[in-house]
Amino acid sequence: MIEERLEKLWQQLQGKKPHLPHFLSQVWIDGLRGIRDLRVVFDYPVSVIAGGNASGKSTVLFAAACAYDVPGAGVRDFVPSKLFPDYRPKLGKRADARPKTSIEFQYSTPDGPQAMRWRRARTWGRSFFGRQGARQPQRPVYLRTLSNLSNPSEVPSEIRSVLGMSQLRVAPVEAPLTALQVDFAQHMLPFRYKQVVRLSSGTKSLLFAQQAEQHGGAAYSELHMAAGERAVLRLAREVAHLRDALVLVDEVETGLHPWVQKVLMLQLQQLALLNNLQVLVTTHSPVVLDCVPEHGRIFLERGDDGGVAVVPPYRDLVQDALYGQSGATLNLLCEDDAAEGVLRGIFDELLPRHRVQRESVRVGRDTGASEFPMHATAFRKFGQIENFIFVLDGDKRDSPIAAKVRTQAQRDVPVLYLPGETPELWVWQRLRANTADYAAELGIAPAGLGERMNRLDAVFDSASDTPSAIAKLKLRDLGEALERDAPAICRVVGRRETSQPDSDIQPLTRDLEAALLNWRS
Repeated sequence: MIEERLEKLWQQLQGKKPHLPHFLSQVWIDGLRGIRDLRVVFDYPVSVIAGGNASGKSTVLFAAACAYDVPGAGVRDFVPSKLFPDYRPKLGKRADARPKTSIEFQYSTPDGPQAMRWRRARTWGRSFFGRQGARQPQRPVYLRTLSNLSNPSEVPSEIRSVLGMSQLRVAPVEAPLTALQVDFAQHMLPFRYKQVVRLSSGTKSLLFAQQAEQHGGAAYSELHMAAGERAVLRLAREVAHLRDALVLVDEVETGLHPWVQKVLMLQLQQLALLNNLQVLVTTHSPVVLDCVPEHGRIFLERGDDGGVAVVPPYRDLVQDALYGQSGATLNLLCEDDAAEGVLRGIFDELLPRHRVQRESVRVGRDTGASEFPMHATAFRKFGQIENFIFVLDGDKRDSPIAAKVRTQAQRDVPVLYLPGETPELWVWQRLRANTADYAAELGIAPAGLGERMNRLDAVFDSASDTPSAIAKLKLRDLGEALERDAPAICRVVGRRETSQPDSDIQPLTRDLEAALLNWRS
């Protein structure tokens, strides 16, 4: 499966990162395109930059393109003055009244860690923080947008430029794609090629392809290619041969089917491993995000004040909401896996009762209660807030988090509380109070369950941690003894307590039931 291949690549690439000769580890942007004091850290060789429109994704990508002295490039290529051209109207602010602008880099090189800054005064200039004789590190850089690669409007001028040479009896330069380049493309396209050739004249080029005989043997130029085919072939030609390079691709999913997006990300990571590449891409696609590990995902968000910030890597439920994938589900956001287990146990009872399909309710976690207001802001901006319920641990009842969530959501969204102080402590207390009943649920004799719990209580009796932290360790150890994980035990307790009319979980159950019915209607 492709997911298994991706996970194996993640481990291999993370292990190779310390041994890469070049690695751009950080970009800091200040005063550029409305961005102030934005620090973006790259921790994985293939990083995906995501966020809403105008959140600064392309700005970060183009800033990264200015990090190196690129061999073979012109002196005006890969510099801020080229990638961030100024426009100064005759009327308005004077030129010397512009805000200070800088782009700073930190990277590892064969000569050790280095830092460098571009700063704009009247013009852009380099600074090496006082290091005498320092130079910008050299490294190949590839910068391209797939929206350009797939834009047929650029083809006619290239055709005239390349094919027009035949009128002067000068043959265009012909270069077949290498085996590696063709192999890169064929993993993503539904047919095989007998030959792919690039005709070039100066800076202009045109691709011609001939399919293999089993696919009809048709021969055609890129003028007659679908946008995705043209994008993949051009990307294959320009990236597959690179070594030790920084590869920058804007809008990597443009024109590509979701399955092809996944295969493309697999191919890029295989190339990164094989050829010592560092790859940065921007995207609006949750498919692309899922193709790199969590620490390879960089989320940018422009706040209400216009500033841009890096927000924590979202997981599952939150990520899908920001990309419009949660409209058909009721979504619950809680703090950790124990809370998730209790909530799943409640819905094990509620969903059959009201004949609601299990996939209609999703539970997300591991964001931290302090981040709930930030998530509420994002859900509101992306039109997903009405599909969300926020569930806090009981010890947050007197905290201001619920009020902050509603303020950021700009509506009275459901903010509910689990029973007890924390789910782990509450579950342990329920097990202790009803050992005989839960023993049958957990597949163990009542005496055996009681004995194991007594032993764990004695082991942790003198521990100095909080009761919640101790309960978490007890549940973990009990789960290992019962060959279940702690969230599974929490789910059993949540399900049984929901069926008990006198349980202290009933207020939460009634609120969730009302929210479920309201959402369904």
